[in-house]
Amino acid sequence: MNVFPKRGGSAIVGVAESDLGVVAPGTTPLDLMGQAIQEALADCGLSLADVDGVFCAASQLRMPTLSLCEYLGIRPRYYDSSYIGGASFQSLAAHAALALEAGLCDVAVIAYGSTQRSARGKFTPQRDMNDYDGLYNPRLPATGYALAAARHMHLYGTTRNDLADIALAARAWAQKNPRAFDRRPLTRDDVLNAPMISSPLGAKDCCLVTDGGAAIVMVRADRARDLRRKPTYLLGAGEAQEHHSITQMPELTETGAARSGAQAYAMAGLTPKDIDVVQVYDAFTITTLLFLEDLGFCPKGEGGRFVQDGAIAPGGVLPVNTSGGGLSYCHPGMFGLFTMVEAVRQLRGECDDRQVAHAETAIAHGNGGVLAGQATLILGASSTL
Repeated sequence: MNVFPKRGGSAIVGVAESDLGVVAPGTTPLDLMGQAIQEALADCGLSLADVDGVFCAASQLRMPTLSLCEYLGIRPRYYDSSYIGGASFQSLAAHAALALEAGLCDVAVIAYGSTQRSARGKFTPQRDMNDYDGLYNPRLPATGYALAAARHMHLYGTTRNDLADIALAARAWAQKNPRAFDRRPLTRDDVLNAPMISSPLGAKDCCLVTDGGAAIVMVRADRARDLRRKPTYLLGAGEAQEHHSITQMPELTETGAARSGAQAYAMAGLTPKDIDVVQVYDAFTITTLLFLEDLGFCPKGEGGRFVQDGAIAPGGVLPVNTSGGGLSYCHPGMFGLFTMVEAVRQLRGECDDRQVAHAETAIAHGNGGVLAGQATLILGASSTL
């Protein structure tokens, strides 16, 4: 039997990033998590003494919750470090909601930190490899996403120009975000003529490599109304897993986001037409396209045409990855938590030049592995309850 959180039963009340981009020498992932947690608690007017639920995932720590709690000097009543790559944080938010509703904790923090950029050459995340795939020496994850992109082009006529529209939209949003790592001008020729990484994906089709961390604070809905910021309520959640190795993916152009999204919409009582702001995991341009299709914003195979002519850029028909996403804002190894931070800020109306007018609902979608684990959250302002 599937167990889901109660619609609107819990809320995100604090969000923050740590230092982003390239952090100071000697900074650790725990430093970044701790920094983000303190900022997120200050955001909602709580303190470490209030925290009794800790949820985190990390690629540079073997036992992240134990290490983080020791670092913070706290002994929570409940903790969880379930790991499904970049989708971990949407999944952990659903787990946190269930723990809050069950009374297992009262104030939950979800955190992530990585020094991926600073540690290049000194740290390599362990990659599980299908023994049969390993014979071909794939350059993962790029090779896997390139397979999906090539298949989509073959089946549906998608072009590199279509993928370039996604990169250009992300950069246009990033230019409105003072915390974005890459705000430099970007042209279509820059995208199309960038060095090829794994055909058909060039360097500008690939996410940034940065340091950084983030954290959110969750409480039950009855407490959320009394804290410093406008609450952002968890309306829907869903998870799905179709494969692990890309060669075992049933269909390279159809991800588990179709199932996780359906679960989240059903719980929220909403449809794609009801969503004002979309934040999806964009490790590569092709992921944005696939998730827009699988989350129901356009039919399967129409993603390339859907994103043309600035449709997902500022001023377009659908605001997508308004922070600049993993392509231009930041990507410290795993990006899932950052989609949630941006979604909350949009629903609070705190995004200044990139603010989406009258935003009341948002999707924050996480992707883990090579299009493997998928997790979807639908968040809403108080008007949606």
